[in-house]
Amino acid sequence: MSDDKKKSDDVLPEKSSSTEYTEDNDRFKWYAVRIISGHEKKVKIYLDNEIKNEGMEDKIKEVIIPYEKVYEIKSGKKKIKNKNFLPGYIIVVADLDEAVKHFINSIPSILNMVGPKGTSAKVEPVALSPEEVARLKIKLNQDMNEQKVDFVLCEGDPVKVTSGPFNNFSGNVLEVNNDKMKVKVMVSIFGRKTPIELDFTEIEKEK
Repeated sequence: MSDDKKKSDDVLPEKSSSTEYTEDNDRFKWYAVRIISGHEKKVKIYLDNEIKNEGMEDKIKEVIIPYEKVYEIKSGKKKIKNKNFLPGYIIVVADLDEAVKHFINSIPSILNMVGPKGTSAKVEPVALSPEEVARLKIKLNQDMNEQKVDFVLCEGDPVKVTSGPFNNFSGNVLEVNNDKMKVKVMVSIFGRKTPIELDFTEIEKEK
């Protein structure tokens, strides 16, 4: 099996200079494109190939899957992965005209480009506002030191300790600190309720 085949979808791609999401020519605007959910990667690959085949590189600058980098906790270990924060959508940076609009809408699994009143195929596409683009760029470019954890905990959630001196203890969440990736859990030690502080990597949610 080739190295490419061994890579999982969660492996972070290397950024090329064309995917820094920082510079835009005035001609190019950002458009949200609604697609069949779960087909994001397939649509991007197909669309990138068709852009080259049809010689439309001067009209469509970039096709972006709206990924953010997050930590995932599995078996007590942190793993960096890509998470789509706008499932069912891709972003196309384009100098839009009728030919480009027709080209995009003809791609399999693309439903329509987003307009001012929703996603009807009859609605004229509208570019994202500068504020919306700025927010997207922050998410797309954020440093791993700023990443959040794909691990939702709330006060009262039942959890089990999976490592450390309190391994196999069960308790309920008292407090969550997502910035420090720590949680306070109330457990019973020698018959007494005792709060302990743990890393996210030391617990798992109980069902």
